[in-house]
Amino acid sequence: MSIDLSGLASYGVFLLTLAAIYGVVSLALNVQWGMTGLFNIGIAGFYAIGAYCAAIVTTPPSPSHLGGLGLPFGVGLLVAMAVSGLVAFLVGLLTLKLREDYLAIATIGISEIIRLVLKNEDWIGNGVRGIAGIARPLSANPLVYLAVVLLVLAATYLAVERARKSPWGRVLRALRENELGAQAAGKNIYRFRMEAFVLGSMIMGLGGALYAHFIGFVSPEAFEPVFATFLVWVMLIAGGSGNNKGAVLGAFVIWLVWSGTELLTNQLPADYVTQGSALRVLLIGVLLQVILLRRPEGLLPEERPHVGASPASSAEAEDEA
Repeated sequence: MSIDLSGLASYGVFLLTLAAIYGVVSLALNVQWGMTGLFNIGIAGFYAIGAYCAAIVTTPPSPSHLGGLGLPFGVGLLVAMAVSGLVAFLVGLLTLKLREDYLAIATIGISEIIRLVLKNEDWIGNGVRGIAGIARPLSANPLVYLAVVLLVLAATYLAVERARKSPWGRVLRALRENELGAQAAGKNIYRFRMEAFVLGSMIMGLGGALYAHFIGFVSPEAFEPVFATFLVWVMLIAGGSGNNKGAVLGAFVIWLVWSGTELLTNQLPADYVTQGSALRVLLIGVLLQVILLRRPEGLLPEERPHVGASPASSAEAEDEA
């Protein structure tokens, strides 16, 4: 049996590009949950906002949807981040003073409102028919776009990692571990939570914009919670919450597992295709449970700083005593 190497290579590029886009979104969730402890289940909403903003800003004029400004790719990314950040700020005004469980309920509700508005208001994004003709930058070569996405992923990783190691990142971890203690130390809890929520949502919008330009088409069905929220949470937990390397690694590993299950279910008889799709979700859920039971810290556990006095200082303290 001959193997179509060109088709296999094209499929590999497709998988790696989507995995890298998910890596960007996983890093965004790590800012909110891994570093700050914000339980956001509304990832799909900000992901969709980024995708639609990029589509509206960069596509040619069309009577079927809003915008059609024909602006460059880079402008689309910036607009996607800015609008996602603005919406996150408005959402944060309403939700960030809530407890974790209420915050989760509020964010998933707002995410579904965003998706349903995009689905039913045809003037925004052409409703269920979606927006087509979203061009890739530089050229239509998938390898070139893979390089662009990997470059964006690397830049995002370096920026988030630098933020994690900064005094700002240490305050976020203090909020996550002991909010009352951080407040007693004089930290403005609400401001730091808002900053982390807005920054993470802007990066989610960036991931949505990258997705829109890669697929070339956006519709509300692409932002179902299973694909744009549930999978991202599995990626972060599997890779290692609080560890940016783990967030990226988890995105690649889980996306390869998810795509592998698709190849397996495609071999089922036609009568069982629908059941196969549900089985994929079940398998990912079982995998998540196994990870939580066997390795709850993820593939790459969070790198925690050493707390306490050094041996030399401890000896000096004993001498003084």
